[in-house]
Amino acid sequence: MTNIVLDSLKTRRSCRSYQPDQIKPEELSAVLEAGTWAPTAMGTQEPFIVVVQNPDKIAQIERLNASVMGNPDGHPFYGAPTLLIVFADASRGGVFVEDGSLVMGNLLNAAHAVGLGSCWIHRAREVFGTEEGKAMMKEWGVPETYAGIGNCILGYPVQEAPAKPRKDGYVIFD
Repeated sequence: MTNIVLDSLKTRRSCRSYQPDQIKPEELSAVLEAGTWAPTAMGTQEPFIVVVQNPDKIAQIERLNASVMGNPDGHPFYGAPTLLIVFADASRGGVFVEDGSLVMGNLLNAAHAVGLGSCWIHRAREVFGTEEGKAMMKEWGVPETYAGIGNCILGYPVQEAPAKPRKDGYVIFD
């Protein structure tokens, strides 16, 4: 079966090398809109997406992320000019990670659909659990009960990554 959505899902890859140019506002808007349409448990729509395009703020968050990763001199955001941080309400117990993860998936897939590179960078929960991270959340108006789910880096890819073959036995039929 041929379908533009299915084809896009099959060709999306994580991007770890970005051009320095900032993405266009209409591309960002399309990606963000897709994030807001992610399913959430009981339709609560409780996740937040914080957009960071200030290079100094991105560098600050990247430094915290690298420290959590155990490599304070690392660059886990790979030079991406835009950072989207997804937060979800941890007081919701067993569904907040799933709700935020669905938002992240929509962001990643929408980015590819509009010609952007993207990658999920983990450790948002740890970064925004620090005092410095909590201060940023407060500055952005993100409630204290929320936890970081993931960082979605965005930009124009330097090159497209080839697809790896899918493993045998990925799907099991009963």
